[in-house]
Amino acid sequence: MTPPSAPERRRPWSRRTRWGVDLALAIPLFLLKTAWLGLDWMFGLGLETGAAQGDTDRIDAAGLAHIGRMQVLLIAVLIVASLAEIFRARWMVIAHLLVTLLSGGVLVAVQHQWGSSHAPSPRCIRYSAHC
Repeated sequence: MTPPSAPERRRPWSRRTRWGVDLALAIPLFLLKTAWLGLDWMFGLGLETGAAQGDTDRIDAAGLAHIGRMQVLLIAVLIVASLAEIFRARWMVIAHLLVTLLSGGVLVAVQHQWGSSHAPSPRCIRYSAHC
């Protein structure tokens, strides 16, 4: 058996990452990111909304900050998933795609909540309705 050439050894995509190393990195990162999602939802948005005590400006600022953090997390997870795909780490890619789906769902839910709470008030359509 001939040893691989020098350029072939340097390329990360030339061979698959060992499954033990892959799982050892994928599981803690998956747990860390899902815990961050939950804690940010509870503490980042929930406590700030509760501390606002009805001040709509602070509630809006907390909601927009939460949306921004979700977008940053979604981008970061997609970048790490792309790097894991380059290194051919199958379980890491699967774990990060699951976190991507989860954070994307959270982002859609938060944006829907923001959109429904800031919808324009319905206007009077009929002139005879005495609006």
